[in-house]
Amino acid sequence: MKMYLLALLLPGTLFAAEMQGTVIRVIDGDTIDLFHEQKPVRIRLANIDAPEKKQAYGRWSLHKLNSLVIGQTVTVTYTQSDRYGRILGRVVSNNGIEANRYMVQSGAAWVYDRYNTDNALPALQKEAQQQKRGLWADGNPVPPWEWRHKNN
Repeated sequence: MKMYLLALLLPGTLFAAEMQGTVIRVIDGDTIDLFHEQKPVRIRLANIDAPEKKQAYGRWSLHKLNSLVIGQTVTVTYTQSDRYGRILGRVVSNNGIEANRYMVQSGAAWVYDRYNTDNALPALQKEAQQQKRGLWADGNPVPPWEWRHKNN
């Protein structure tokens, strides 16, 4: 009974799963396809939201993630999937770089405040803003969730 209650109180901390595979495709700045157990698996990088491909910095963001992970073996730690069936995870490259944090720190993605569970991300975003890295070089960058709302 205690374990069940603890699981309810601390979702995502007790039952995290892990998978490894090779990144076979980068869809955009926050989504990849991983070849795992002889099939592709779609992974959505948790806690972040990258510009859409047709949005300012969208292609640049895609290329930033691509340069980090394409063809690499990565480890994905996750607890859930989203409404589209994508696994929501933290992606770590074979050289130890966490892609989720890297994308925010380099100014290639926003912290997705609505869903963020990584306490380190806001400080990384603030640093990117102060240094005017990536999309923060724009005087008034539009968050992807606002862009999608206006353009869908």
